[in-house]
Amino acid sequence: MIPSLIKSREGILAAAILALLLVISTRFPAFAAPKNLANVFNDTAPLIILALGQMAVILTRCIDLSVAANLALTGMVVAMLNTAMPDLPVPMILLIAIGFGTLMGLVNGLLVWKLDIPPIVVTLGTMTIYRGIIFVISGGEWINAHEMSPAFKAFPREVILGLPVLSWMAILVVVGFIILVGRSPLGRAFYAVGGNPHAAVYTGINVGRTQCAAFILSGALAGLTGYLWVARYAVAYVDIAGGFELEVVAACVIGGISIAGGIGSVGGALLGALFLGIVKNALPVVNISPFWQLAISGSAIIIAVAFNATSNRTKGRVILKKAEHAL
Repeated sequence: MIPSLIKSREGILAAAILALLLVISTRFPAFAAPKNLANVFNDTAPLIILALGQMAVILTRCIDLSVAANLALTGMVVAMLNTAMPDLPVPMILLIAIGFGTLMGLVNGLLVWKLDIPPIVVTLGTMTIYRGIIFVISGGEWINAHEMSPAFKAFPREVILGLPVLSWMAILVVVGFIILVGRSPLGRAFYAVGGNPHAAVYTGINVGRTQCAAFILSGALAGLTGYLWVARYAVAYVDIAGGFELEVVAACVIGGISIAGGIGSVGGALLGALFLGIVKNALPVVNISPFWQLAISGSAIIIAVAFNATSNRTKGRVILKKAEHAL
């Protein structure tokens, strides 16, 4: 069991994270302190939530580049709603955020399913549209902390059993995805559609509907993250989370989620997000400009894709060899 874990993508990534923490802690021991690691996890929580939603989409051979724009638009909407109705309960705000994000995910899913438009084209278009809508409804103005109600800002920061609510939200989403992927027909359909869509049709799975469901799930999680993000940082503006969709895709690819679909795990997506979160938090500590994060993320994507391609070729050779021996 241990050798197979070491050879797995999750095992390799976990070892890389531990090695990274060890290297950083040799120069800055406080970085690996439990309290600081909890802060790093909390900082990475939005990326974890979005990466899991993106995982569902990528498993079905699609991609959602509108998640950050969905997050930003939902965040702006709930922030404006809070300024207009400061007494609106937080549970209602959460429902509105999730519902609004779900609606935007449904738009993506229907365009891909009913009009058969390539997912990358659809989500590039909706990403631009959602960003434009933010500017229209806000007039390009910011909503700052003093305009938000105390309850609105406090919810993601409330500490329960030593962790903020934002961290617990990420943990709940991880647990939910483990159940979804491992025990539900929808989770199995994600893998079936991504692995072989033609075979999936013969088993009674509607490919378009399954892909649409993945987009809806991704949109719902983006909407949830929109409120959590705006409330935690106590600010809403047009370019909020600009470029964050690239980090989300990077977390998935680094975690072993195959862009070709049908391959990936919740653990891989979680570890991919944690790897990027640790890198992002470690750069200022080791006096490296945060702008290098994009270069590091891009390099990690290329290495991960190359690793996947090499692994697939190796598996192909093994299958061919077995076939030759059988003949």
